[in-house]
Amino acid sequence: MFRFCSHAGWRGFVLATLWAACVWNNSVGEAQSSKTWPVGTGVAPGIYVFESMNSVPFAGKRIGLVTNQTGVDPQGIPSSRLFPSNGGTVVALFSPEHGIDGQSDSAVASRTDSELHIPIYSLYGETRRPTDEMLKNVDVLAFDIQDAGVRFYTYVTTMAYCMEAAAKHHIPFVVFDRPDPLGGEVIEGPVLDVDRTSFTGYFSMPVRYGMTLGELARMFNAENRIGAELRVFSMGGWRRGEAYDETGLKWIPPSPNLRTVDEAFLYPGVEILQAGGVSVGRGTDTPFEIVGAPWIHADELAAELERRAIPGVRFATAQFTPSSGVYSGQLCSGVKMKVTDRSIFGSIRMGIEIADALHRLYPDRFEIDKIDTLLGSRSTIERLRRGDAPADIVAGWAGDLEKFRKVREKYLLYH
Repeated sequence: MFRFCSHAGWRGFVLATLWAACVWNNSVGEAQSSKTWPVGTGVAPGIYVFESMNSVPFAGKRIGLVTNQTGVDPQGIPSSRLFPSNGGTVVALFSPEHGIDGQSDSAVASRTDSELHIPIYSLYGETRRPTDEMLKNVDVLAFDIQDAGVRFYTYVTTMAYCMEAAAKHHIPFVVFDRPDPLGGEVIEGPVLDVDRTSFTGYFSMPVRYGMTLGELARMFNAENRIGAELRVFSMGGWRRGEAYDETGLKWIPPSPNLRTVDEAFLYPGVEILQAGGVSVGRGTDTPFEIVGAPWIHADELAAELERRAIPGVRFATAQFTPSSGVYSGQLCSGVKMKVTDRSIFGSIRMGIEIADALHRLYPDRFEIDKIDTLLGSRSTIERLRRGDAPADIVAGWAGDLEKFRKVREKYLLYH
């Protein structure tokens, strides 16, 4: 696939299809997709569409930019450096969880950008929302971050909180869209209980929602009645069936432990397990590819999971000693997961199967109730506790998923 070798050549493509990729969202029904982008030429993220306009959409405006290390154009130029040639001035940066460089696994302090000499306000420290003081010199609030495609990944909520702050201050909010790395077709997992919204669950939707951040912004704005003046710079060339490693774009880990696209596919189902008392590979070279604990018998667990013939994934025994996180410095035994067929693999189905196996094999050690922290579905936990088959539990989500699918359909930008 083409990988953006020619910056000038892509400007021509962008200019030819620009208005199909630039969406104002005061009226959801007026949105257009970028379906006219040349097929087979790779994906142009929203920031590249903006960069290629050769116009001044933000002329004279003071920009607040929510971004991190993933907010770059296809040549690797940070979004924060792209505004002067397009008529705007970045006056403040805002960083999400993991910080502006995406390297922290704890709270992040605000600081000053050493090159631009402007503040970097942390939205994962003393506050998780832009304050009035942070926004007092901002005319436009923009968002350019790569998401993980998972409900409890906090960049989703950070975007929504920023939209709310922008609406409060009557500041336009702009999203430079990027792919859902898991593809935009599969939705999976229980829908978040309506009374369980939090920083790891902003909206009542499945764990895997199959939407880009631009599409989510449109949905949140309308369904939660945020009332933001929202503009989405949609991508060129992305099709819903494409996973990130099919886009031609370089994978930049959005957080320290999502190092590969394969790990991103495993992440939704594996991450829910940690709260139950197991290591999910943090502090190893293969986070989210392994699950273990000092009290697990690797042969026993691997045999049980292989017996279940979970679609699209295989299991092998594993031993590892994490250097951080749960059981840091302790030898853990467990399993290594390998996705063999993404087209039939359900990461949440896998996670539920592993949780069920751990609960049956080690009922005194694995705390199954606690996985609800991220799963967000009391009924799913109740069914696991009473011993219902995971396949039946998954089938029981169908009605809620269909309702969500109908809501979601109104806000999609790509085919």
